[in-house]
Amino acid sequence: MTHGTHGTHDHGTDDFDWAAMADLLENEAETHASYVRDALARLDGPAPRRVLDVGSGPGVAACLLAERFPQAEVVAVDGEPELLARAEARARRLGVRLRTRTAGFPEDLGGLGEADLVWAANVVHHLGDQQGGLKRLAGLVAPGGVLAVTEGGLPVRFLPRDAGTGRPGLQERLDAARAERFERMRAELPGTVAAVEDWPAMLRAAGLTDAHSASFLVDHPAPLAEGPRASVRRMLERYRTVLDGLLDQDDLAALDRLLDPDSPEGVDRRPDLFLLTARTVHFARRPRD
Repeated sequence: MTHGTHGTHDHGTDDFDWAAMADLLENEAETHASYVRDALARLDGPAPRRVLDVGSGPGVAACLLAERFPQAEVVAVDGEPELLARAEARARRLGVRLRTRTAGFPEDLGGLGEADLVWAANVVHHLGDQQGGLKRLAGLVAPGGVLAVTEGGLPVRFLPRDAGTGRPGLQERLDAARAERFERMRAELPGTVAAVEDWPAMLRAAGLTDAHSASFLVDHPAPLAEGPRASVRRMLERYRTVLDGLLDQDDLAALDRLLDPDSPEGVDRRPDLFLLTARTVHFARRPRD
C-alpha cells in the first residue's frame, strides 16, 4: 500500500493499482502543492537535518521538502518502486537532492532510522489500526523533532451549485456517496479498530507533545489552468468508476455529460470551472530525552 499527497479519501486498499495511478497521483499532488508549502512555513525551530516523507508516492511533496530544506537529507519512502523512480526523475528535473527508499507502511518502517521531520500525507486512514500507525510514525521522530500528518480537511468544490447539467447540488451528493464508500473501506480493512479521529489527541496518545492542527486553503479560481483542470477531470473519472451503484442514474448521467470532451458543459471546456478545497495537517513533537 502507498499513498501520496493528494486529497481524495475514497480509495480502498485492494481495488487499486497505485503504480498505474502515477499520473493521477502526480497531477493531483501538484494541484494541491500550495498546502504543503504553507504547512512547511508553519514549522519553527532549527532546520531539520533529516526528513522522511512516508508514503511519498511520485514525490511531489518530497521534492517540496527538499526545496524547503536544501541542506537536509530528504528521503522519499514508498512501497511502490515505480513511484519512487518517478520521484527520482522529478528531483533530477527540479535540481533538488532526494534519496528514495522502498518500504511498506507500516510494516517496513523499522529500518528507516530517525528523522527530525517525518511527513505522512493521507496514509494513516488506510490502516485498520490508525492509532497503531501513528505510534509507528512517532517512533521515527528524533528527540525534539516533528511529525506532520495530513488527514482530513474539506471536500473539493469545482462547480456552481447549479451547474446547468443535472439536478443542483451534485457535489453534495458526491460527498455523501464518497463518505459511504470510505466507511465501507474502513470497515473492510484488516484489524480495523474504531477510534475517535481527534488527531491531536491520537498524536498525544502516541507519545508526542505540542499536538495541534492547522488547515490550509487550496484555491484555483476560474478559469482553471491546464493542470488543475486535468485534476478535476481525473477526479470525476475516478468518481464515475467507484461511485457507480452509490449514485442514482440522473447523477451518473450528469457525470457523463461533465466528462464529455465535446460538450460545452463538460469540465474540459467550461469557463466557470474552479478548484477550491482545504487540507488539514496535524503537527506534534517528540520530547527531548
